Amino acid sequence: MDREQAWGILCEFTHSENLRKHALAVEACLVAYARQLGQDQAQWSAAALLHDFDWEIHPDLPDHPIKGEPILAQRGVSAEIRRAVLSHAGHSGVPRVSPLEKTLFACDELSGLITAVALVKPNRSLAEVDSRSVRKKMKDKAFARSVNRADILAGAQELGVDLDQHIDFCIRAMQARAADLGLA
Repeated sequence: MDREQAWGILCEFTHSENLRKHALAVEACLVAYARQLGQDQAQWSAAALLHDFDWEIHPDLPDHPIKGEPILAQRGVSAEIRRAVLSHAGHSGVPRVSPLEKTLFACDELSGLITAVALVKPNRSLAEVDSRSVRKKMKDKAFARSVNRADILAGAQELGVDLDQHIDFCIRAMQARAADLGLA
């Protein structure tokens, strides 16, 4: 599965521009980690783009992503990517084992929080976001309420990285794609 095919599936099932941008934000983080870890960047890109592809058709848990996985299988998405998509949701019962699975989980909620922080900056820009501002907003439970802080903490722990380093890494990865994310 290449990026273009994954993007096509995402766009077929996801009409919300914000959900597409979320997929792009997660992709920015995952591809940066794949590069750093010497992993398959195309595979990690596809997993990031597809992780929430079914959210609009299955917005309730536990349907997402469990009911979406067979759709991916029908489209020829590899077992590794489908497993990563399933494992990013704790309720799926699929444990996170591979580096791809752990990294997808670690970057999903964090990219959402970083995006939310950028959107409240004066210029609505990722250039204005730093690790300190993300940590500050992470403590504010009223800010970006839908972002699961426990998943952010668990994700960094599962990756075996310091939370501040993980936040900084993802900020930099997203800054490199700021124009695609509408946060330049």
